[in-house]
Amino acid sequence: MLIEFSVKNFRSFRDEVIFSMEAGNGDELPNNVFEVNNTKILKTASLYGANASGKSNFMRAFTAAIMMVRNSNMIPLGARWAEIVPFLLDECSRNEPTVFTFVFIANGVKYRYCFGTDGEKIQEESLDAYYSQKPSNIFKRTNVNDYKFITEDNSRLKALVARNTDNKLFLATATNWNYDKTKDAFLWFMNSIDTYDSFDMIADEDLVSYSKDDSPLKDFSLKLLRETDILIKDIHVDYAEKDMDTNMMDLLVPPAIKNNGNSKFRSLNIEVEHEIELDNGNKKTYTLNFGDESSGTKILFALAPSLMRAFAKTRVLIVDELEKSLHPSLVEYIIKIFNNPNINKANSQLIFTTHAVSLLDLDLLRRDQIWFAEKNPMNGVTDLYPLDDFSVRKDENIQKGYINGRYGAIPFIGNGIDLWRE
Repeated sequence: MLIEFSVKNFRSFRDEVIFSMEAGNGDELPNNVFEVNNTKILKTASLYGANASGKSNFMRAFTAAIMMVRNSNMIPLGARWAEIVPFLLDECSRNEPTVFTFVFIANGVKYRYCFGTDGEKIQEESLDAYYSQKPSNIFKRTNVNDYKFITEDNSRLKALVARNTDNKLFLATATNWNYDKTKDAFLWFMNSIDTYDSFDMIADEDLVSYSKDDSPLKDFSLKLLRETDILIKDIHVDYAEKDMDTNMMDLLVPPAIKNNGNSKFRSLNIEVEHEIELDNGNKKTYTLNFGDESSGTKILFALAPSLMRAFAKTRVLIVDELEKSLHPSLVEYIIKIFNNPNINKANSQLIFTTHAVSLLDLDLLRRDQIWFAEKNPMNGVTDLYPLDDFSVRKDENIQKGYINGRYGAIPFIGNGIDLWRE
């Protein structure tokens, strides 16, 4: 579970911004909070802001950092991390490293992991583990290749330095060589946190699961669709990898790769059964191709695997524009089920950007669950801050306050005169 994330010198974030999932002092909406190791943590958080304010850059920061950890063992020597883009609108920042910091709990232990990179080399990196109230530093890396290690494992970790390279994260290298004190932290990045900018694609393993009539995923998905008032009786997924015949190979496969042994193709057909009540009271079932369904239905169908996994095992889901193609009531429903302790028994977390002002409701989200991104129009720098920074009453109409600009993070719109001026 995520406690805190900070980023500095990444795209529009020139200065360090800190995003916290630690609950504030308020006692409202107790179901929206859970406690681990005497720390109260939020289950959901929203991020508002005008177009081009930096909301998507914040999501890109999460993605860049997570993918660097996941792919570190695979990056070639000397290759550049293309995801790293510093703040480019001043001469200092463009030549300084981008820095990411995560504070999280994995397998019952709190960790703080930080690294900085210019895209070509890892300039700094450190991992602290909180086996008690006091942090224990597992390793610290400065100036690319200067290392300090936990005393009892110093000789073992020194030997692993030779297996690392300037552009690789030592967290990944040490874990790859079976160092146990980095394992849980590394696996948290691999398995427990994901970012999404859309739900247009469904993973092959989920399609295989959907294709089985007794699949728990299929059952969960149908319940989700019915709960959201979508009249679907059943879903049939026919998915398989099949061998190409000679004619198909000649038609579809370029000659240069015909002999690489890959003669499989993906066969997929999804049909949806709708049960309709006729005027005479009888019911009739109609079957439609999945392509004819609404965008909202398709998104819920693609979102279902992530939700099911989140409610089974603790995960962090980070979604850009959660309301995309979804009615605000459906977005509110998803937030509520994450905050519902009877459904979200694993205490998974949902972090999302949105423009849906209807969700600015203190009966739905606490003041510390609402964040704003605002870009300074003079220098292009994005700042991040929570609603909790303002003196907001528990019964205040925050929708009206936001629209009226009380909390910032709204667009500065002209009167259109300049568009017609010759």
